[in-house]
Amino acid sequence: MVRLRLLVAYDGGEFRGFAPNPGVRTVAGVLADALERRLGYPVQLTCAGRTDAGVHARGQVVSLDVAEGDASDERLESLRGGLNRMCGPDVAVLAATPAPADFDARFSALARAYRYTIWNAPSPDVFCRTYAWHVPEPLDVAAMSDAAGLLVGEHDFASFCTRSEQVIDGEVRVAPTVRRVLRAGWSRPEPALLLFDIEANSFCRQMVRSIVGTLVEVGRGRRPAGDIDRVLQRRDRAAAGGVAPPHGLCLESVAYP
Repeated sequence: MVRLRLLVAYDGGEFRGFAPNPGVRTVAGVLADALERRLGYPVQLTCAGRTDAGVHARGQVVSLDVAEGDASDERLESLRGGLNRMCGPDVAVLAATPAPADFDARFSALARAYRYTIWNAPSPDVFCRTYAWHVPEPLDVAAMSDAAGLLVGEHDFASFCTRSEQVIDGEVRVAPTVRRVLRAGWSRPEPALLLFDIEANSFCRQMVRSIVGTLVEVGRGRRPAGDIDRVLQRRDRAAAGGVAPPHGLCLESVAYP
């Protein structure tokens, strides 16, 4: 068998997330079904980031094993084209390349980068409504940028994460929430368009959307920028703001050695 690396983009609006979930449409479900029909045997997919329902991706990375005869350049290009015809208009396989035998889309990743988009104008934009959160009132972007800067570094992000559990050595434990944020900041390329870019070694569930929801509260003047320090120290989900809608979030890229 040969390890493959797929670069995948998708519009998450009609998916119930990436991870397989019987009975509902997921990105992994659509991709695995197309791969198995094309290859003629079962496959096991591993992704860099298990995006939630409604979240998009421009740079999702997926690893899987295929038979050696299916890994030539010609066969891989044929596979990529076939998958794009079979998966539908909301999933695109941008590249399919051989990878080292020990490559794992999740555990080999050094960092993931996400972008959250806000349309900040009194009236909505009908052409970006499925890719941006409409916030009609003015926002203090300078304060939001100051608050975002406090997130950089290694912190316990429990206040921004949905609590989850994992089994370790036969015991059920709360999943760790310490993460290292490499960069976080806002930009305004157009008067009504706000972009929040954040990169970290990894993210816990709903972390980016909870951060955005809290930063928007700062922008609305409901909490000071410095309150982010208090929220981090509390390690309590109730200390942070609400969760921003999923459709504004996109997995942009994943970094590997």
